[in-house]
Amino acid sequence: MHLTRYFMYKKIKDAFHKPIRGRILGISEIDNFDFLIDKSESEIIVTAYPEVNMQKLPFKKEVFDFIISDQVLEHLENPTKAINESYRVLKKGGIAIHTTCFINYFHPSPKDYWRFSPDALRLLCKNFSEVIQCEGWGNKIATLISLLGDRFRKIKIPEKRSLRRWIATKNNKRYPIVSWIIAKK
Repeated sequence: MHLTRYFMYKKIKDAFHKPIRGRILGISEIDNFDFLIDKSESEIIVTAYPEVNMQKLPFKKEVFDFIISDQVLEHLENPTKAINESYRVLKKGGIAIHTTCFINYFHPSPKDYWRFSPDALRLLCKNFSEVIQCEGWGNKIATLISLLGDRFRKIKIPEKRSLRRWIATKNNKRYPIVSWIIAKK
């Protein structure tokens, strides 16, 4: 688990009372969401960005129960169009989960355009009927570790009290490294 995503994935999991199931669209690798998905009860379609453009999804409207985009929005020229596309292909009552970064170094994949605060994600998802969760996570120490280049090293976050766990769970809203939203159509 990446130090900078541990808290985010835990909070996303806490927003659901049981594993999600149904027709799920994953945009750009959703392996980090295995903890949340009941694979035995789901049809999962995983696409890769930029091969599949989130700003113009090749699906009919209202065909998915869930959409998950993990760290994609910052790479899109028009994130508003991408959010509107996710809304379009969701069934009524469907759920979108979008994660992205805020305090992060330049990382083209293939381009790097934007940074999003929780407020920006709320604004992007203004057409959804309900925001279930919208938060950011970070702290000064994690920001320093991230900017020193250790952001992508996968580490085990201990369940017991430790410095690593404290860094991974301490949240100072003034330093959001990542941000996310869970919104219902």
